[in-house]
Amino acid sequence: MSVKHLFEACCQSHEEAMEARAGGAGRVELCAELGIGGVTPSESEIRQTLAQCSLPVNVLVRPRGGNFVYSEGEARAMLRDMELCKSLGVNGVVIGALTPEGRVDIPLMRRLIEAARPMKITFHRAFDECAEPFSALEDIINLGCDILLTSGQAPSAYDGRKLIAELVQKAGDRIVVMPGAGINPRNISEIALVTKASEFHGSAHGPAGATDRKVVEAIVRALSDIR
Repeated sequence: MSVKHLFEACCQSHEEAMEARAGGAGRVELCAELGIGGVTPSESEIRQTLAQCSLPVNVLVRPRGGNFVYSEGEARAMLRDMELCKSLGVNGVVIGALTPEGRVDIPLMRRLIEAARPMKITFHRAFDECAEPFSALEDIINLGCDILLTSGQAPSAYDGRKLIAELVQKAGDRIVVMPGAGINPRNISEIALVTKASEFHGSAHGPAGATDRKVVEAIVRALSDIR
């Protein structure tokens, strides 16, 4: 893969993480229950993935499916998960919280980020439900997040590629804007060329409905061909 492009594989198990590694992914996001948008994986799955996969592992911290407006009880659950991830030596956490009005929940995000550091912080696709994307981008940057995962407020990163390109331009070197959702070997080149992003996120599923090294390899190869 070109040094300027990284592919992060979204995996639901240590077996999928090993497939991602074999295919040339640069990082893993570990989660569970992708069918409902992803939730926090079990402690045992986190431990096994860290033990077996040499790639940096970021863990999704999300207590349930549905919206991204959280109660105080759910906030405390996320804070506990954050402490667990930190104690296990996880590379980063993938989080996001909104207000009922569709803005970034800055007070809760500050609590989560304070608990998470020094782990890396990815603000996940809760961003795609924000009412004002460019205002939300500035809020996320000001919070100190390292990565913003987004489909460009569209069903897929391909559909949202024009907004993602604007986000990448406005963000500059202040945050990594990482396209994700529906990325595959057939569309990754177009997404990369239009958005000018440097990192990309996808599940890279094969025929069995799980992360497949051949699909990862095809995505990585396509990115390496971009100059």
